[in-house]
Amino acid sequence: MTQHLTVVNHPLIQHKLTLMREKDTSTAVFRQLLREISQLLAYEVTDQLPMTTRRIETPLQEMDAPALDGRKLALISILRAGNGLLDGMLELIPSARVGFVGLYRDEETLKPVQYYFKVPDHMDERLVIVVDPMLATGNSSAAAVDLLKQSGAKDIRFLCLLAAPEGVARMKEAHPDVPIVTASLDEKLNEVGYILPGLGDAGDRMFGTK
Repeated sequence: MTQHLTVVNHPLIQHKLTLMREKDTSTAVFRQLLREISQLLAYEVTDQLPMTTRRIETPLQEMDAPALDGRKLALISILRAGNGLLDGMLELIPSARVGFVGLYRDEETLKPVQYYFKVPDHMDERLVIVVDPMLATGNSSAAAVDLLKQSGAKDIRFLCLLAAPEGVARMKEAHPDVPIVTASLDEKLNEVGYILPGLGDAGDRMFGTK
């Protein structure tokens, strides 16, 4: 992937995203839609995976058939909301290795603080896809990518449902080598850092919490 930001305008993704944005959409439906969209977005973010061929035997003859090459890719969820995208992607890529980054925002400094970090080994040999539904200020996302690079990751992509221009700019400044794939580039952030028009707090809507 070469460009920094890819907005996936597939009709199914955009229709499902509209349903998710509606404030009266139930928790169960929201969660199901997120799982469905994550699978559709996974097609885009896994484009250009390294390929090889292997000899197989069909019911009719032998052939050299295409297959994925290299180590299993790593899916990294930024807790907690990232798990909603992670679930759908794992259905599509069940052999992927999984890691988690836990960050919270210090209310005084407004900077992200790490509370959990567990990732697969050989990160330098894997395609690493970071998942988080919302790219808002970009501070937590940039901090998560910092940690992943410190663990050895070199080939990193960031997948989100919604992005704000401020978050895209922050990520481009901090990590210009990390492509972003999203279903929508929304208008802006409000005064408390929520994406507008957005869909509210993705974690609360996914897990039924307030």
